[in-house]
Order: sequence, then structure tokens, then C-alpha cells
Amino acid sequence: MKRVLSGVRPTGQLHLGNYCGAIRQFVDLQHSHELFIFIASYHALTTHSDPEALRASIRQVAIDYIAFGLDPAKVALYRQQDLPQVTELAWLLACQCPMYLSDKGVTYKDFQAKGLTANVGIYNYPILQAADILITDADLVPVGKDQVQNVEICRDLAGRFNHHYGQVFKLPEYRLADGAQVLPGIDGQKMSKSYDNIIDPFMDEKPLRKRLNKIKTDSTPMEDTKDPDACPVYQIFRAIAGVEDERTVQLATDYRAGGLGYGDAKKRLFELILDHFGPARARRAELMADPEQVEAILRDGAERAREVGTATVNRARAACGL
Repeated sequence: MKRVLSGVRPTGQLHLGNYCGAIRQFVDLQHSHELFIFIASYHALTTHSDPEALRASIRQVAIDYIAFGLDPAKVALYRQQDLPQVTELAWLLACQCPMYLSDKGVTYKDFQAKGLTANVGIYNYPILQAADILITDADLVPVGKDQVQNVEICRDLAGRFNHHYGQVFKLPEYRLADGAQVLPGIDGQKMSKSYDNIIDPFMDEKPLRKRLNKIKTDSTPMEDTKDPDACPVYQIFRAIAGVEDERTVQLATDYRAGGLGYGDAKKRLFELILDHFGPARARRAELMADPEQVEAILRDGAERAREVGTATVNRARAACGL
């Protein structure tokens, strides 16, 4: 069984873009792969400075991942700070990392492009990310296209370490999500918290309906035919239900036939979200009311990750002569 590693920064409430782009893939993979999913609390410190907000975000991400369908019996879900071996491994890797590799880091280059001052944590981001991956002996790392380079840096660092000290690390492969697509937000841009255009499937019904009614559409009259693929409402509907779902097929047919107003399409999307995420919404409410259950799941995930991580670090330490 192949081992899969992925991490998520605790930036608060997850949304439909997170679900369709990554989380649903993890829910599917957990039945055929060994999954290690961590909440990237150390990475968050590069840009977060509010301790209480960070703690709340970490807990919320854990709750939402479980609510969306991750099975704690199958998946090791843990906080990055509960695996201290990862920072030791990051140092061992840093001692094999030429500066030009960190110069290539996606996050560091993004800061430079925006004229922002990057701290050392931002600069060393790819090294810590490599430690996150290698610590679990991961075979596969699901990423978006913008993160492929960081997996390649990880492979480069692992290869350099192996060249100096022998075969210590497995070289992981990246995996692009099958059929993954950029989900539009209510303004038509990529759904992102930074654009304030997200759709939260856990919202109460009234604000959720109001949010969906804000999805930007064109001015095509109701009686005219419409191109479903050009409409954000349909794009979101299709991403949730699937292109072959009969409800998706019917909606596309109605777009092309004419006589369908965007208001009706948004109503169908609202009903789809309530139906598709009904169990997740109920599970989330249960978890929100039982913080000790969430804490127990994170403790168990950390224990499983530490067992693997300790063996990896001990192997690396011995290879270095420590």
C-alpha cells in the first residue's frame, strides 16, 4: 500500500475550492492508500502572529477535514508541532541545501514579486516542506501545479543527502489531482479567502442562500440559450456533483434549451450543497460540540506519525554520524 502525505496551512474556514481541489481526493485515497495528513502549524508561523487565532484555525481545519469525510481510523491526522522530529530533520536537510534551491521556493519568489520582505522562515519554507514529506517515507504527494517545484526541491535534497550518506530517504513522487480544476468564487475569480469570494458549505441555510445569490453571472435574458461551461454557477455545480451526474446533465441541458434563469440555477446549486454536504454538516456540528473528541483524534494521529518520524530521524542521524 502506497503512503500519501499532504499538509494544509491553518488559515481558517475551508471552502468548496479546498474540498473539490484536494479534500475529496484524500477521502477517495484513504480506501486504497495509507494517508498522513498534517496541519501545517509551523509553516503558518511565517505569516501568522496571533496565537489565539492560530489555535482556533488549527482546530477548525481538523474539524472540517473530519467532517468532509476523512476517517481517523484510516488516516493519521496530526498537527505539525506534535511531530518535533520534523524540525530536526529540516536542519539535517538544510546542511545539504545550497542557497540557490531556497531561492527557487515558490513562496519566497512570490514575496519578492510583491515587493514584500521575506523572513528566514519563508526562505527556508522548501526545506521544512521537504522534511514534512521525507519524515513519513511518503511515496506520493498530492499537489497543485504551483507546488510541483517544492516536491522537486524535496527530491533534490533527498538525493543530495543520499549521495553523501547512503540510501537514507525514499524519493517521493508528486501527484496532480485527477481532473482537478480551479473553482470560481462568487466573483468569477479563483475561489480564495484572499479574494473574499469563497463559498462555505457549512454556512447556515439563510446566509448560504444569500451568498450563492451573489455569484456573478452575465446579463443573458432568461429565455435565451446559455453556455453552461461559461457560467460559474454551473461550474461549481458540476465540480460538486460530477459531470456525469444526472442533475448536472439536466442542468446543462436546461442552460442550452433556453428558459432557465440564473436564479433557478442558483436555487438548484443551493439544494445540491444541502444534499451533498448534509452528512458533513451534521458531523461538523457534532465535532464542534465535542472538542475532546477532536483532540483525541489529533493525539492519535500524532502518535502514529511520531512512530514513523522517529525511525526516519534516527536513520538520518546515524547516517550523519550523530
